[in-house]
Amino acid sequence: MNIIPAQKRIALVAHDGRKDNLLEWVNFNRDTLSGHFLLGTGTTGAIVAEQTGLPVHRYKSGPLGGDQQIGAKISEGAIDILIFFWDPLESQPHDPDVKALLRLAVLYNIPTACNRATADFLISSELMSKDYQRKLVDLESYLPEVRKDDLG
Repeated sequence: MNIIPAQKRIALVAHDGRKDNLLEWVNFNRDTLSGHFLLGTGTTGAIVAEQTGLPVHRYKSGPLGGDQQIGAKISEGAIDILIFFWDPLESQPHDPDVKALLRLAVLYNIPTACNRATADFLISSELMSKDYQRKLVDLESYLPEVRKDDLG
C-alpha cells in the first residue's frame, strides 16, 4: 500500500540517553498524537504509555529485537512514520539493528525524525492530517534475476 493514511501509525523509539527527550516531545504533542496509532519498542513504549496515558502497542526492547520488529513492520507497510531519538554519542550493542531500521525507513520512503527539530517539523506539517501518496522505487529492480523468481 503506497498511501499513508490520515490517521498515521507512528513508531516511537529512543535510546536510553534520549528517552527523556522523546517523552518531553510526546507530552508536548499529546493532543496531536492521540489521533494516531502509536507503536514503540518495549521500554520506550512502556514509558510513553505510563507517563502520558496514551495507548502504545509495544514490541520487544530494541536490543532484544524490537528494532528489527519495527523494521519488519515498515517493510510490510504497517508503519507510516518513524520517530527515533537515537544517541549518536553513545555506542549501542545493537548498532547494526539501528542502521538496518533507518535503512528500511529510507528504502520504504516513510517520514523519519531522528531529533526534536525534525520531529517538530514533521508533526506540524499539514500532511499529518491528510492521506499522502508516497512514491516507492521498484525494489525488485535491485534484485538479481535469479532472486526475482524466488519472490513468487
